[in-house]
Amino acid sequence: MHLVNILFFLIFLSFSQNAYSRYNTSVIPITKDESTSLHKVAYSFRLRSWDGEPYLFLDLEAPFTWKDCILKHIDIACGLEEGCRFPVRCDKPLCKEAKSYFNPTCPSLNITAKYGCDICAVTPFNPVTNTCKISQMTTDLVNLYLTDGRNPGPGPNPPFGNEFVLSCAPKSLVAHFPGNMTGVAAFSWSGLAFPRQLSFLDIAPKFALCLPSVTSGLGVAFLGDGPFYFTTSRSLDLRSVLSYTPMVRKSSKSLGYYIKINRISVKGASVNIPKSSSVKLSSRVPYTVLRSDIYNALLAGFSKATVNIPKVTAVKPFGLCLKDSAIGTGGVPKIDLETESGKVWSISGENSMKRVGNGAACLAFVDGGSRVADAIVMGTFQMEDNFLLFDLGNQKLGFSSSLLSRGTSCSKFNFTEVAK
Repeated sequence: MHLVNILFFLIFLSFSQNAYSRYNTSVIPITKDESTSLHKVAYSFRLRSWDGEPYLFLDLEAPFTWKDCILKHIDIACGLEEGCRFPVRCDKPLCKEAKSYFNPTCPSLNITAKYGCDICAVTPFNPVTNTCKISQMTTDLVNLYLTDGRNPGPGPNPPFGNEFVLSCAPKSLVAHFPGNMTGVAAFSWSGLAFPRQLSFLDIAPKFALCLPSVTSGLGVAFLGDGPFYFTTSRSLDLRSVLSYTPMVRKSSKSLGYYIKINRISVKGASVNIPKSSSVKLSSRVPYTVLRSDIYNALLAGFSKATVNIPKVTAVKPFGLCLKDSAIGTGGVPKIDLETESGKVWSISGENSMKRVGNGAACLAFVDGGSRVADAIVMGTFQMEDNFLLFDLGNQKLGFSSSLLSRGTSCSKFNFTEVAK
């Protein structure tokens, strides 16, 4: 009987491998929060299964994923599929990596005298409130959608889900998190970040982001190599429209994504910026934040390029607003970023002008002051409806510029699940 069971298992495994052979990428729905404009994923990393299901904030800088959960210290057998979570020991490699990203503004992790090495103490950080609390690393399961690039396919794979390491956090850390968010989904350089932990063995470490510009539709994240098709262009693999430029890291402990640019221009006229400036891509700020000298230069260049469009009183936090009805069908001039590779990332009107009501459309860039840590931090408003491929293995970024010019948007992936 035992031999029969083994044979049945091998047949099932072979069938499963064949069934999953054309699904080498995972897909995750992304939602834009209406009250904060932050982007988030459902607690399950799938379509929300019930209206009260919480969200996790999608963070391009967090060292690890964390969420409001409780560890169970019990002696009886209990599987992860039953919702039981157990502490990660402090001598595990993933714990040592988590501790290497310790934030000095957070509480001390020196609690080994009380708990020994039975737990991995970490300090999950809330990027909205800039607060952190001491907690523990644990292990959980996630059931991701697989995709052939057009629809979510059968899943999960493996049958009981993918195991990954994350941190629980006390409720006090999420008390002021907006939009039903109860934690953070890490998509950074860290080896503990979600894409790195859950990459398939036969796929290079890559993930793609397409942030939605509307709260009524779903954007999309892909883990894996693709292909990537949207419903508006079923024959267009979005990989074919990407330009590439190197991604850089400030240091081995730097978790954010940076690219270098040679110049900024508006309507062909260069904006005065320091040579080889770095641009940080951030999901923590809604609008691009510029150091004062760069901000003032961009404001002057854009004002000159739109001299024929009437100005209106600026609305905070913006410094330049135009009369919306006077912009016309031609829109405003593009803001072009010439990247280190010589390729141009064009920021069109949809990503440069924020309609704020009362007939005003404002240049959606913010003055960060003269002492900011990063001279240029690109916010989510400038990245929405742009397809971005983060090739971590080759340390390069693929970018599309606005998909709207191609007749599609980040809300056009078909999340209708195909039959098994």
